Formats: sequence, structure tokens, C-alpha cells
Amino acid sequence: MAPDAAAPRTGTDPDSSRTDPNRQVRGDERRELTEYVTAEYLKGQSIRDIASTIGRSYGFVHRLLTEGGVELRTRGGARKRSRR
Repeated sequence: MAPDAAAPRTGTDPDSSRTDPNRQVRGDERRELTEYVTAEYLKGQSIRDIASTIGRSYGFVHRLLTEGGVELRTRGGARKRSRR
């Protein structure tokens, strides 16, 4: 999935929407990233897709969503039917 043009540009390359996964994100930058992640999640994107887009881990995105007060969706997928 290609990065969204509206993604915050926080990496060392000004044309990149991915962040340096080893750098701490603080202050206004963290707030902007939280807003972006929240908006994408509320549009229906999965945490894994968002993490891949911004170049961060699943846990980091999950933490941002939690800090942003987002009610997380339950895990999806088809359930196996029991045989009778």
C-alpha cells in the first residue's frame, strides 16, 4: 500500500512520509502523527497497514491510538463453525 500524500513528513528525507523507527517522536510532531494515525484508523485502515505506511511498529501505532483515546476495533476474521 502506498503512503498517503497527507501523511506527516517526519523522516530525514523531506519527500518521505516514513519516520525513522529508532528516533523518539515528541511534542508537536507526536501530536501530528497521532492525529494522522487516528484519522487513518477511523477510516478503516488496520494498525498493521498504518504501521507499514509510516515505517513504525505495530506497538507504536497501537500506543498512539491508545494515547489518542481511540476505541480499538475487535479482532476480525471468519470464525470456524463447529461440526455437529
